[in-house]
Amino acid sequence: MPQSKLMSLSEAVRRFIPDGSSVAMGTCLEAMIPFAAAHEMIRQRKRRLTLVGPISDICFDQLVGAGCAARIRAAWVGNVITGSAYNFRRAVENGTLEVEDHSNFTILTALRAGAAGVPFLPVRTALGSDLFKTNSGLKVITCPFTGDTLAAVAAITPDLTIVHVQRADRYGNAHFWGNFGITREACLASDRVILTTETIVDTQVITSDPNRVLTPGFRVSAVVHVPWGAYPSPVPGFYNRDHQAYLDYRNAGKSSEDFAHWCRSWVDEVSDREAYLERIGKDRLAQLQLKHHVLSEPADYGY
Repeated sequence: MPQSKLMSLSEAVRRFIPDGSSVAMGTCLEAMIPFAAAHEMIRQRKRRLTLVGPISDICFDQLVGAGCAARIRAAWVGNVITGSAYNFRRAVENGTLEVEDHSNFTILTALRAGAAGVPFLPVRTALGSDLFKTNSGLKVITCPFTGDTLAAVAAITPDLTIVHVQRADRYGNAHFWGNFGITREACLASDRVILTTETIVDTQVITSDPNRVLTPGFRVSAVVHVPWGAYPSPVPGFYNRDHQAYLDYRNAGKSSEDFAHWCRSWVDEVSDREAYLERIGKDRLAQLQLKHHVLSEPADYGY
């Protein structure tokens, strides 16, 4: 009988994210970003992290502003609504943050190589771009079969991937739907996976629809029940994006002093996600909850 992997968010972060870790987050691009986990990393003063992701949105910016990150390997860091991520920009301009630039496709390819256990994968993309100036994991090569010029994308194997899902059982088997982005590749390329989840369900619920399983439970180190764990980003089937939160954060990050105030008010002085949600308020959360449900057609797995 497998052992339960359920634990608190604080325990999961403490046990599985030591300083200096490489952490993949925000793997679904603009949705399902594990903000609750990021805030716990800030509370625990994690340091010297390498952050890996495609479009990380303000999650990476918050970790940079809190002093958690030393390096970023990403396609884009910013505020999806307003553009610039001020903490990220200041850190780059001050020379305190190392950046490895990617396209969405090269970060996917790097993780796919890591998942396959090969040192690199060849692609045609990125040739002729400026990505080679900041990314030592990109090399121009000649195909030994056709003689074509290709780009070799070095594998990325994060220490950990953090993923927010709609439902999971206590053993780490999870259902996930919506835009996968690079989530499956990141989970398979990483040494460990932490799942934060909207709901905990029986294993029979997961096995009833195997095509929706994100990653097998044996690949998962921790399962954390965190309703609204991706807020203010959206979760398909649960809640919409809080656009106002992104607009408010734009102003909160314009200076280091403004961000320090925001971080104290919304992270350091908030003990956990439940207290964070109380500060947001039930009325605001109710406005974001789905009013119009669009259900998929059932599938018959009988034989």
